[in-house]
Amino acid sequence: MTLDLAAQFALYAIMLILPLSALVARRLPLTKALAWVAIFAVGLLFASQRDRLSGLETLFADQQISGTATRIRMAEDGHFWADVDMNGVRRRMLIDSGATTTALSAATAKAAGLDSEESPFPVIIATANGHVSARTGTVRRVTIGTITTTDLGIVTSPSFDDTDVIGMNFLSKLGSWRVEKNTPILTPIHA
Repeated sequence: MTLDLAAQFALYAIMLILPLSALVARRLPLTKALAWVAIFAVGLLFASQRDRLSGLETLFADQQISGTATRIRMAEDGHFWADVDMNGVRRRMLIDSGATTTALSAATAKAAGLDSEESPFPVIIATANGHVSARTGTVRRVTIGTITTTDLGIVTSPSFDDTDVIGMNFLSKLGSWRVEKNTPILTPIHA
């Protein structure tokens, strides 16, 4: 038995022994004790087989594809965060229908290979935090789930910190988008 396997075995043994000892101390009837043993055994089985069960994570993912539509579940913070691929760079971006233009942090723009000097002059944009000086650029390819768009205009500024936002200029390129039961549903034009 390897050291790693021995450590796993010890951890699972402790995970099973502690609750079982509590059940014995409470002197539960046999049927209730067996029910609790079954619950702990199933939990232990899931814990020990988590690598094999990794495919189940898509059932609970924040973003799901249903036919040609992409559905994005509301995050715990009350916002909608999409997994976005820009020029081969993957980022988690806030979907904001109140934002006119897609906005990228300086780090994301650099990682996606965008030329922030595409426009020789900065633009002043109004944000929720006031007016910000930003540079404009173009992302060659943006993909969210089933939707891909090309040549998407963006703004970038160090003032955006680490936040990346999908704005209306992306949403307006969709066939449709709507919110049903706190879930945005994005549909491509060709659907």
